[in-house]
This record gives sequence, structure tokens and C-alpha cells, in this order.
Amino acid sequence: MATFPLKIMTPDGVAFDGAVTSVSCRTINGQLQLLARHIDICTALGMGEAHIKLEDGTVRRAACMGGMLSMLGGECHLLATTFEWADAIDAERAARSKARAEVLLAQKNLDKRDMQLAEARLRRALVRSSVAARKDI
Repeated sequence: MATFPLKIMTPDGVAFDGAVTSVSCRTINGQLQLLARHIDICTALGMGEAHIKLEDGTVRRAACMGGMLSMLGGECHLLATTFEWADAIDAERAARSKARAEVLLAQKNLDKRDMQLAEARLRRALVRSSVAARKDI
């Protein structure tokens, strides 16, 4: 299968730089998969699970939240606010984050902004928990 160069960057640095056969991730408009020779595209990332298929057929999963995805001239760049490989996610920490967000959301006196922040924390925790819990695709 044909490959293309992928570079994944976060505020912490480069998370991946190499050849892949596909990239699949959640955008603000839904799930998107890029293959070699895909048309040029640039889109905003949503919050969800990303799948990176390597040259040898191995699929690596990650929690990917926010940022931009582009395929320009056959090269793919994924600039993520948060990108965590499945094997690096602390499932217990994600579960604690989920529990804290649920406690916040149960409060009756939250203003609109605090409610939105708590909902975003819950969504992030759910994505991390889901990615960490699944050992296979």
C-alpha cells in the first residue's frame, strides 16, 4: 500500500514523524481518513480517537483533541492541542478526571461558563478513558 509522510506536533513537541498508509481522526465535521495521494485539505480537529496505520500494517491509536489537520502536496501535518498515544494514557487518572467532572456537573449553581468547562472536561476524560480501555481496534 502507498505511504505518505506524516508529522504529528503538539505544544510539547513532535509526537510522530514518519511514513504511514493512513490517518483517521475526528474533525469538527466528523470522522476523516486520509490515504496517499489524497487531495489537498485543511480542517479543524474535533475531539476523539485517532488511528495511524504504519507501513508495516500496525495501527496505533491515540486520544486527539483540537488542532488542525492538513494534507498539502502529499504531506500530512496534524497539529494537535492534545495528542496522547493509547499506551501512554493513565486510565486511572482519566477515570478520576471523569469523576471530578461529573461532580461539577451535578452542582445546581454552576453558571454557563463553568458548565461548559465541566462538560469539556468530561468529554476529554471520556475520550481518554475510551482510548485507554480498548486494547485492539
